[in-house]
Amino acid sequence: MKLTIVAATGGIGLQILQQAVAAGHDVTAVVRNPAKISADVRVVQADLSDPDPVTLAAAMEGADAVLSGLGGSSRADEDVAARGTQAIVTAMKTAGARRIIVVSAAPIGTVPSPSRPHPPKFDPGDGFLMRHLLGPVIKAVLRGHYADLARMEDVLGDSGLDWTVVRPPRLTNKPATGRYRTAAGQNVRGGALISRADAAGFMLALAARPETAGQVMAIAN
Repeated sequence: MKLTIVAATGGIGLQILQQAVAAGHDVTAVVRNPAKISADVRVVQADLSDPDPVTLAAAMEGADAVLSGLGGSSRADEDVAARGTQAIVTAMKTAGARRIIVVSAAPIGTVPSPSRPHPPKFDPGDGFLMRHLLGPVIKAVLRGHYADLARMEDVLGDSGLDWTVVRPPRLTNKPATGRYRTAAGQNVRGGALISRADAAGFMLALAARPETAGQVMAIAN
């Protein structure tokens, strides 16, 4: 497949890049700093906080799927996911690309957004600890980051593209196992952890699963 990977030097993005190259896909990597890419792939330099629309559209040209690992890592970039994804959507429409898979986070189904000002209080897949103890603390600490991801999901929902959102729980740096559970429309029951490598592998697999377009998919161990 011809794949465009956005934020290809980040935690998830780098894993997608490495696995896509290993699988023999034709890869275009969209990154802020090309010097961080050592793989033999086409590299397009773009700052998703203020991208050049022509350059970004060229990176999407002919892509069978776009995979995005965009997400803020500090308070300074707490709007990067929503703003960057809007730029990606615009570029994809210009280029005629339709399939996009993005990483979000497990709690986002209960986070308010402009399109969903009154989301459910609990996710059906969450247990007692996540609902009443861990969840409220995590959402308080990462309030800005989660609000950004919720707005990002709004952008995709309004895009008219063939999108799939992947919501992992806490990410680890453990190696890929290929052994994980998934769920559509709700979090994985009892799922607290997943490695970035396994999350990336799942996203890569979804690129060839058009039946998941328009769905939110959860993954966890």
